[in-house]
Amino acid sequence: MTGDVGFDDLLAANRRYVSAFSLGAIPARAARGFALVTCMDSRIEPLVMLGLHHGDAKILRNAGGRVTPDVVRSLVLATTYLGVTHVAVMHHTDCALAGRGEPELTSGFSPEQARATHGWNFLAMPDPDASLAADVDALRRCGALPGGVRIEGWRYDVRTGEVHRVVPEEPPAARPAP
Repeated sequence: MTGDVGFDDLLAANRRYVSAFSLGAIPARAARGFALVTCMDSRIEPLVMLGLHHGDAKILRNAGGRVTPDVVRSLVLATTYLGVTHVAVMHHTDCALAGRGEPELTSGFSPEQARATHGWNFLAMPDPDASLAADVDALRRCGALPGGVRIEGWRYDVRTGEVHRVVPEEPPAARPAP
């Protein structure tokens, strides 16, 4: 047994969930004004680990927790319309993208995958600290985000559950004008 779940199993679980559903009245705005950009890694439980509840924050997840054009698009909307005033970009230890470059990362692809993804950037992180700093800097320099949005860079330790501040918030005067 591989642990795979079939679609029917998931939809049956959803029907059980619907019978006790209670989140329909939560407003779309982030009650705590917070957004988290993090990895899709299953070991990360954003709400629980930060003491948040449903409706408190906007959570954006992708491979590596990287700041991509779609993350920027989502954060522009979240800061403009959904009450987000501060953002943390959170990478984590033991990430599949960390400590290796693109060639090493893609070396495990089948020939078909290699052909289909030729020219893609998977945003490998040979230097995880530099990658986190670059992602934070990309948001800080984004002229499409409203002024005053607070941005930091964090790293989550998958062995202990602890979050470490790696790139602290810049004082507002230190941020470049858009």
